[in-house]
Amino acid sequence: MSSHHIIRDKQEPALIIANGEACSWDLLAQLLEWSPFIVVLDGAINRVLELGIKIDVLLGDFDSSLNHEEIRQAQHPIEFVHTPDQEKTDLEKACDFLIERGHQAVNVVWATGRRADHTITNITNIVRFRDKIKIVVLDDHSRIFLLDHTYEKWYPAKTPLSLIPVGTVSGIRTSGLTYNLSDESLQIGYRTGSSNEAAQDGLVKISYTSGDLLLMECWD
Repeated sequence: MSSHHIIRDKQEPALIIANGEACSWDLLAQLLEWSPFIVVLDGAINRVLELGIKIDVLLGDFDSSLNHEEIRQAQHPIEFVHTPDQEKTDLEKACDFLIERGHQAVNVVWATGRRADHTITNITNIVRFRDKIKIVVLDDHSRIFLLDHTYEKWYPAKTPLSLIPVGTVSGIRTSGLTYNLSDESLQIGYRTGSSNEAAQDGLVKISYTSGDLLLMECWD
C-alpha cells in the first residue's frame, strides 16, 4: 500500500481526491509523496482502494453502498466524516473540513472530466474560499487556481496560460503575455482570456482591481 506519511504538519498542502476523471499515476504519486493529509470523497473510495493508497479521511454523505468495516480494516487508522448537507458539494464540504482543521492549502485531483456540470462547479467554486485556503485543481492537462490581486511568476516561452473570470473581473493588467491587457475587463460568457501564452522566457505579471480571476496553466 502506498504511504504518504513523510511530512506531518499543515505547512504542506493537503490532498483531496474527488470523483471525476482519474489523473495519471505519475501526477498522483507526485502529489501523494508531499501530501501530509489525504481526504477522499466517498464516491471515489473504491477506485482509491484499488490503487492501494493510504488515506486519512473518507468524507461524504455516504449515500452510496459502502462497506465501512471493510474500509476501516483496509485503511486503519481512518476517520469517517459524515457530511449530509445537500446545499454544498462534497468537494466544498471537504474544503470546509480542512479549513476547520487548520490547513492553509490543498491540492485537488479527480475534480475535472466526466460530468461537465461537476467540472464547472468544482472549478468555479474555488473563489468562495478566497482568504480561507489556497486551492489548486490539477489534472493531466492543467493546473488551476485563484489569483491574488497581484501575481507574478517565471514561465518558459509559449507556456499556455488562460485567464478565466468568475463573473466580471475589472482593471486587469498583464505583462509578459503574447496578448496583454491594459486596464481591461473580462466577463464569463462574454469575454475570457483563454489560450494566451507566455511571450518569452521570463516573468508574467497579472493584476486586477475587482472580481475573481482564475489562472489555468495548461499543457497538451
